Amino acid sequence: MGREEFVFLLMGLKWTVALSAVAFVCGSIAGLVVALARTCGIAAVERIMAAYIAVFQGTPLLMQLFVVYYGLALVGIKMDAWAAVSLGLTLHASAYLGEIWRGAIEAVPKGQTEAAKALSLGYVSRMKDVLLPQALRISLPATIGFLVQLIKGTSLASIVGFTELTRAGNIISNQIFQPLTVFSVVGALYFLMCCPLTIYGAHLERRFAATSRS
Repeated sequence: MGREEFVFLLMGLKWTVALSAVAFVCGSIAGLVVALARTCGIAAVERIMAAYIAVFQGTPLLMQLFVVYYGLALVGIKMDAWAAVSLGLTLHASAYLGEIWRGAIEAVPKGQTEAAKALSLGYVSRMKDVLLPQALRISLPATIGFLVQLIKGTSLASIVGFTELTRAGNIISNQIFQPLTVFSVVGALYFLMCCPLTIYGAHLERRFAATSRS
């Protein structure tokens, strides 16, 4: 495998990073809405959001990408591969992050909510100034862990023709017939992306656990 092949892999890596970033940022925004809806106290809204989460957690990511890419086209909504996989991964991320953050919000001691209500803080102020900052801290290790899974999940975008790192590796492998070499490099690039995040998440988990014991 020569320089040109490695540069092509780096181009695929660029799109993997871009896809992960878009899905994580947009999924975080949507996930916050899901988490707030899951904890709003309105039974109907909570049940709808619970069903939304169940659908995305109970079905394979590959199937979700197929439904977005091919299913929307059947009803007249045509999207290119980039838009389709971005939307599919965003919806997937919103469900998982929404559930992670819902658990973090509910993990904040009830006394915090009661104290905020005693100070006559409204719902928005109570969430923004009291509950969400604490919930964010609690959820950071799990959120980083999900980000690692999301980065690896972008490899499924190759199924619908989007050229990210895995598909770039497959293209090169078919050209030079050195699959072991090519996918060893691809695996190393995924490892270099994911390992620092995994270590940082584990560090935060140990740090927060030590803080809670003190």
